[in-house]
Order: sequence, then C-alpha cells, then structure tokens
Amino acid sequence: MKKLILLLVVAFVGLTAHAQAKIEFKTETIDYGKIAKGSDGVRVFEFTNTGDAPLVIEDVKSTCGCTVPKKPKGAIAPGASSSIEVKYDTKRVGPIRKTVTVYSNASEPVKALKIKGEVLAGDKSVMEKTK
Repeated sequence: MKKLILLLVVAFVGLTAHAQAKIEFKTETIDYGKIAKGSDGVRVFEFTNTGDAPLVIEDVKSTCGCTVPKKPKGAIAPGASSSIEVKYDTKRVGPIRKTVTVYSNASEPVKALKIKGEVLAGDKSVMEKTK
C-alpha cells in the first residue's frame, strides 16, 4: 500500500512539473526615437503566455526613478495576452538607455526589456511647428 501511494505521488509530481508558464514579448526593445521634452513618455511592452500554466508577473523594476513600470494584476492564463506599461520622464533631456527587469514564474524567470531614444531640448509646440 505504501509503495502504491508513493508511486501515485511521484506520478503526480512528474505530471505537474511539466506545466510551465512561458512569456513571449512582441518586442524586447522599444525605441522612442527622437521626442520633444515634455512628450508622452508612456510605452507598452505586449506579451503572451505561450506556456501551459498560468503566468504570474511577480515584480517589474527599472534601473532608475526616471522610468516607472506598471505590472499587470493577477495571473495571465495560457494563451492569453497582457502588457507591461513603462513611463519615462521626458522632462529629462538627453539619450534614453534604460532597462526594465521582469520577474515571473515563467520558464525564463528574469527577463530584461530595454527602452531607448532621445529627448530633445525643444518643447512639443516648437517641435510641431518645425515639422
């Protein structure tokens, strides 16, 4: 009887160990291009759970306070899509080179996403007139 119970436990663990969430991003780098100071700094990383278990985004961190990521709430079912919003402070003039790190229960539990671009000194109204 003990051997049968042990066999059932091992079989159950073996079957459930193969269920795994997998995160696939449409793109792992977002290029803001050249944008005016004070422009909209919000961009979105879209992703899909291509695994066979619910995906949980445990945390999303940026390399500095000028970049604020926002993680999705709750689990993302297998086959479902969601997004991670990133807001860059466009009041800071100069090049944008930041990393956003995603922590999850996916097969690749730590994923680095990048944003890049350049914030130009001219404000939006001046930039629009020169187009």
